[in-house]
Amino acid sequence: MAEQKRQADPAIAIPPAYRDYIYRSADDRLDLYARIYDAEGPPLLLMHGLTRNSADFEGLVSHLAGRYQLIVPDQRGRGRSQYDPEPANYTPASYVMDMFALIDGLQLDKLGLIGTSMGGLMAMMMTAMAPERFDRLILNDIGPAVEAAGLKRIQSYVGPLDPFDSWQQAADHCAAVHGDAMVDYDAQDWMGFARRTGQEMPDGKIRFAYDPAIADGLSGSEQTIVPPDLWPIWDTLADIPTLVIRGALSDILAPATIAEMKRRHPEQFSSVEIALRGHAPMLDEPEAISAIDRFLGDTGQ
Repeated sequence: MAEQKRQADPAIAIPPAYRDYIYRSADDRLDLYARIYDAEGPPLLLMHGLTRNSADFEGLVSHLAGRYQLIVPDQRGRGRSQYDPEPANYTPASYVMDMFALIDGLQLDKLGLIGTSMGGLMAMMMTAMAPERFDRLILNDIGPAVEAAGLKRIQSYVGPLDPFDSWQQAADHCAAVHGDAMVDYDAQDWMGFARRTGQEMPDGKIRFAYDPAIADGLSGSEQTIVPPDLWPIWDTLADIPTLVIRGALSDILAPATIAEMKRRHPEQFSSVEIALRGHAPMLDEPEAISAIDRFLGDTGQ
């Protein structure tokens, strides 16, 4: 393991200071990366979705930093983590084991989990595997049942893509692909979205910050994206306080799924719906921030 000094991009709004943390993957084949926002408060592990990276949580981090120790990794094949030469390893099962390697290396015994989409699936799996290690769970637009229409939509845009000539082209592409999920975004918002999800190459071209090979796992069974039959896993989590955040326009998490989650966990479950958001809220929306503060037992002051 090694720590490196962060090289900030002056074109990107920088959230509170963090340190770079490099660790080995669970299979000891790759160097993986995480942002660590140090603080005296309790630790939270924030896990991004399929095509995103640690920058995805910058808005939420800006709100929570200083009060919680925040661990925000790039999953293998994303951001500053190494790409896997074996695309078959791009599965939630591999990512989960990488996360255990990360928290073991940081010597964290008890922490909370926040997961967006794929990261939420991972959070459920991790909590089921080691419930004694996790004291709270925030799931962002994901549950034990995932709508087929939403999965099909994700499959339509993940994979190899010609690089963009400029950040503006990248921002326009993001707006075209995700506009139905962020209906109130303006040009500045889309530029920020592009800069969080993209990276500039040495030749000045812009590409998204993930290995296009993650698409290889999306072309076959849905089980490569979503582990089969997650309801039995959900049933084991009844004692874990859980907050579910849903985009009101989501095509991934249905209201009926949230109702069933609550029916099975009536005591330790809460949820909130975010207007003008599909899959998935960015967790910087005022409604999301307020719900997270209430759930964490924090006034946010």
